[in-house]
Amino acid sequence: MASLEWLLLTYKVPAEPARKRVSIWRKLKGMGAVYLQGGVCLLPKTDDHLRRLKMLENEIAEAEGEALLLATVGLDQKQQEKVVARFNADRDDEYKEFIEKCLAFEAEIDDETRNAHFTFAELEENEQELMKFRNWIEKIRKLDFYGAPRAGEAAERLQRSEAILDAYAHNVFAAQEENRPPEAAKRS
Repeated sequence: MASLEWLLLTYKVPAEPARKRVSIWRKLKGMGAVYLQGGVCLLPKTDDHLRRLKMLENEIAEAEGEALLLATVGLDQKQQEKVVARFNADRDDEYKEFIEKCLAFEAEIDDETRNAHFTFAELEENEQELMKFRNWIEKIRKLDFYGAPRAGEAAERLQRSEAILDAYAHNVFAAQEENRPPEAAKRS
């Protein structure tokens, strides 16, 4: 494995108002940062991360806090692997939650199918939910800097959810066709 570089941010902000501290934490987590401990986090060294961390450093100063931003590397291969494992563990947690939500989505469609609840309204609702899943997995992928192990499983689960929704859609269209009056069916 080639030597990897990271940006290390250490910061301290006043406890109150809590919203400022929470805002900073959310922004860092939204960038995919891994916390080594409270107020100490890492991100892969990229121009985008550097720019965003410098902006966050200013935000911390405006909140009357202190921040220090450094570039760093692992002392050796083992340390580097520990850091990558931390990033991958965080992403795997997100992929796991994603997979669980897909499974619940699939179970809901199975229930609708068992109950022969084939309506366009239900189909539209499920299509919107699937679109949320597609957006969600893209957000996770953008933060998956080192190829977390559960990425493939999450992608496969999304494909399965899409296939189940496609089958449900066919049932909805078939059920709606069956319910059309005979004269309407002749006109189409």
